[in-house]
Amino acid sequence: MAPGGPGQVPYGYPGGLAHGHGYGYPPPGPGAPGYYGWPGMQPLPSNGMGTAGLVLGIISAVVFCLWPVAIIVGVLGLIFGSIGRAKARRGEATNPGQALAGMICGAAGVVLGLGTVALVIATS
Repeated sequence: MAPGGPGQVPYGYPGGLAHGHGYGYPPPGPGAPGYYGWPGMQPLPSNGMGTAGLVLGIISAVVFCLWPVAIIVGVLGLIFGSIGRAKARRGEATNPGQALAGMICGAAGVVLGLGTVALVIATS
């Protein structure tokens, strides 16, 4: 075996194993491309609050006959929808329409639930 390694480095492997890098890849370390988190990549959007607001708003509008549940779930839909809209405004989320729809459906569920309460009280 030769002092520099097992002979000439084959074509296509610049640097080779004899230089300690292995198969032409740059050595790992600070600033090496493709290592630990891909620099320059944006974080994924956090759309959970807007989606939760939409789901809770739809539930509150659908089950308005169960007025205590509709009012509580509708208020939660309004809260989560407004948090989702704020995140979308800051650029952390990409679903401002879902959050707005959650706020609208949540408000409708609260109004329908309160209307059901008023109807129950009026007929009693």
